Amino acid sequence: MGLGPADVIEVEDKKNIGMRAEADLLDRAIPNGAKIITLDERGKLLTSPEFAKCLANFRDQGQGHLAFIIGGADGIDPSLRARADMSISFGSMVWPHMLVRVMLSEQLYRAASILAGSPYHRA
Repeated sequence: MGLGPADVIEVEDKKNIGMRAEADLLDRAIPNGAKIITLDERGKLLTSPEFAKCLANFRDQGQGHLAFIIGGADGIDPSLRARADMSISFGSMVWPHMLVRVMLSEQLYRAASILAGSPYHRA
C-alpha cells in the first residue's frame, strides 16, 4: 500500500473567534469527498495493526482522500466532530497538536509498512 502524497494544511483563527470559526476554516480545507478522521482524546484507541486495517478498508473501498483533523488548544468543534467518519485517540492524555502531527506521521508510515509486509512493525 502506498501512501501519499500528504498535504499539511494548517488553519489559524486569526480573529480568535473560537472553535466554531476554526471548524469553518478546517471545513474549507477538507478535500471534496474526503473521509474525515478526527484525532481526539474521546476517539477510539487502536493498535497499529488495527489502524493499518482501517486504512486498508478505506483504500479497498476506493477512497482517494482522508482528512485527519487535529484540533487546536480548545479541541475540535462538536459540529465538525459529529461529521467525522471516524475518531481515533492517541490516549486519554491531551497532546500538543504539533506532537500529534509527528505521532500521526509515524503511524501512517507504520501502517504502510504493516500493509506492505515489512518487518518495521514487530507485532
